[in-house]
Amino acid sequence: MEQRLANTWRMTVNEKKFIESALLSGLRVDGRNVYDYRKLSINFGKEDGSAEVHLGQTRVMGIVTSQLVQPYRDRPNEGTLSIFTEFSPMADPSFEPGRPGEFAVELGRVIDRGLRESRAVDTESLCVLAGKLVWAIRIDLHILDNGGNLVDAANVAALAALSTFRRPECSLGGENGQEVIVHPPEAREPLPLIIHHLPIAVTFAFFSDESTLVVDPTHQEEAVMAGRMTATLNTNGDICAIQKAGGEGVPQSVIMHCLRIAATKAADVTVKIRDTVEAYNTERALRKIKRHSAPVALDVSGTLPNLRKNQVKSEDQREVSGSVGTQVEKLKLMNERKNSDQSNDIEDTSKFSKKQKGSQSEKSTQQASPKGSAEDMKAISPATESAKIASQTHGEKTLKDAVKPKHKRKKKAPSAVDGS
Repeated sequence: MEQRLANTWRMTVNEKKFIESALLSGLRVDGRNVYDYRKLSINFGKEDGSAEVHLGQTRVMGIVTSQLVQPYRDRPNEGTLSIFTEFSPMADPSFEPGRPGEFAVELGRVIDRGLRESRAVDTESLCVLAGKLVWAIRIDLHILDNGGNLVDAANVAALAALSTFRRPECSLGGENGQEVIVHPPEAREPLPLIIHHLPIAVTFAFFSDESTLVVDPTHQEEAVMAGRMTATLNTNGDICAIQKAGGEGVPQSVIMHCLRIAATKAADVTVKIRDTVEAYNTERALRKIKRHSAPVALDVSGTLPNLRKNQVKSEDQREVSGSVGTQVEKLKLMNERKNSDQSNDIEDTSKFSKKQKGSQSEKSTQQASPKGSAEDMKAISPATESAKIASQTHGEKTLKDAVKPKHKRKKKAPSAVDGS
C-alpha cells in the first residue's frame, strides 16, 4: 500500500481522472484490453538458477542458491525453502534502502505461500541424511525496475529460476556410512529440483466501481486502484493461494469471475515458462558437450571413449597407409635404378662371354660331320638360336666390343730372331 500511495503523490489530478474515465469506457492507457497481459519475456543467465523476467516495463531477477543445514525437529526428513526480496532505490524512487518495507514483506509472503503451502517443490527429495543434513533452498528476488504488478513478475522469476536450478549430488561414505560427500559438477552431473506443478500468480486491480477490474495493472493504474487481489493457480485449476489487499470490498461473484480468468491466464504463462526452460536445457546440453570435448581429446591416460578410439584408429591407419605407400614407391624407384645400373654392367660384361660362346659354338658345328644325327642338330640349333636372340636383344656388336682391354691381352714371347 505504501508503494501505491507514493505513486499517488507523484500523479496529478488530471492524470487520475483520465485513467478512471478511460477504464469506465473499457479502455486502458497502454491500449490493452482489460483482461490482457503485457508482453512477457524470460531470460536466463550463464549460471544455473538465475532468471530475469520482463513484464512490460517491470523487470525482476530471481537467483536460487542452496546450502546444507540441519533440518527442523518437527520435519527431520524435509528440506527448507525461503524467499527474500530486495527493493533497490534505482528501481523506484519511493523504495528506501535497508530494512524491507510493508510492500516488500507482502510480496515475499504471497510468493512463499503459493510455492510452499501448495507443495510445488518436493522438499523430501532435499534430504541428505535424516535428522542431520538437508538442502536449504533460498530464492533472492531483486526488483530492477518497477513498472507495476511486481507480484506476478516476481512469481514468474522465482519459478523460472527454480526450474533451471541444479544442486550438487551427494553420497554417503565413511566407515559408518554417515559421512556426507558432496561431488563437484566436474565429477558428477548436478541434480535438478523436483517440481510437481507451477503455481502462477495472477493479479487483479479493482477500482471505485465494483464492476471495473483489470488484469496486470501498470504503474499508473496501481496509483488509481482502490484494491488488489492476487490469485495463485496451476494448470489443473487448483487454487494454491489467494491474497486480498486494499480496503475495497469485493463480492463473491466477482471473485469467482476472477478465478475463471486466472485459470486461463495461468495456463498461458505455464506454457511460456516451460517452453523457455526447455530451450535453455537444450542449449545447456549443447554447451556441456562442447565444454567436455576438449579434455577428452587431450586425454593421455588412454581412457578414450569407443567412438574417439575408432576415430583415432582410422586416422592412424590412414596416416600409416599413406606413409607406407610413399615408402613403397620410393623403394620401387630405387630398385629400378639399381636394376638398370646392374643391367648395364651385366650387358658390358656379358658381351665378351657371349662372343666367346658364339665362336665356340661355330667351331663345334664346323668340326661336327654333316652326317650327324638329327638329335645333335636339334641340340645345337637351340644354342645358336638363343645366342642369336641374346645378340639381338643386347644390340649390335661394335668395334670396341671386339677389342680386348689392355689388362686382358696376352704378352707375346720374344722370338729367337729378335734375340739374335
